[in-house]
Amino acid sequence: MNDRPENSAPEQTPAEPSPWNVPNALTVLRILLVPVFLVLLLADGGQDMTMRWWALAVFLLAMATDKIDGDLARKYNLITNFGKIADPIADKSLMAAALIGLAMITEIPWWVPVIILIRELGITVLRFFMIRIAVMPASRGGKIKTVLQTVAIGLFLLLTPLAEFVSDGVNFALIVFAWLVMTAAIVVTIVTGVDYCVQAAKLAKDSHAANGSAGGRPADGPPAGDGHTGTGPK
Repeated sequence: MNDRPENSAPEQTPAEPSPWNVPNALTVLRILLVPVFLVLLLADGGQDMTMRWWALAVFLLAMATDKIDGDLARKYNLITNFGKIADPIADKSLMAAALIGLAMITEIPWWVPVIILIRELGITVLRFFMIRIAVMPASRGGKIKTVLQTVAIGLFLLLTPLAEFVSDGVNFALIVFAWLVMTAAIVVTIVTGVDYCVQAAKLAKDSHAANGSAGGRPADGPPAGDGHTGTGPK
C-alpha cells in the first residue's frame, strides 16, 4: 500500500512546446519568401513594373508574418528555441535582401545598406558573445528602428512603379518623404547600436566587479564552497 501523499510528487518543469506550430511555420515561410522577393525585385534590372508591384506585395506579406508569428507565439505560449533562432534570421535576411536589392537597381546608394547591415551584424555578434553574461533584450528603440526601416524600404519599393500614375510634384514629394524616413531609420539604427554597445560595456563591467568582489571576500565570510558558483546574472 502506497500511503505517500498525492502532493509529494516532485514538480516537473513544463516541457517546451513542439516546434511544429503555426508561428514557426510563418517564420519559415518568411525565410522562403526572401529569394522570391529578390527575383521579383531584380527582374529586368528592376524595371519590370509588374514584378515591382509583386515584390512590394511579397515584402509586405513577409513583414506581416513577422508580427503575426510573434503575437501568436506569445498569446498561446508557443515560444521555442527554434523560433528564437529562426525569427531574427528571417527578419535580418529579409531586410538585407531588400536593402541590397534596392542598391543593386540603384534605387538607393550603397552606403545605406552598408551602414545598416554592419550595425545589424555587429549587434547580433555582440549579443551572441554577451549571452554568457546576460541576455540583452530588444529595446524600444530597436523596435522603432525596425518600423522605420520597414516603412522606408516599402516607400522605395513603391516610388518607381507609382511614378507612372502620379504627377511629378507628387512623385517628388514622395521621394523627399521616403528619404526623410530612411534618414530617420539610419539615425535610429546608429543610435540604438551605440546604446547596445554601452549596455554591453556596463553589463561586462558589472559582471567583472561582481567576480572581483566574490574573489576578494574576507576570510570570515561564507566559505568558498557555498554553492554560489554562478558568476553572471541568470
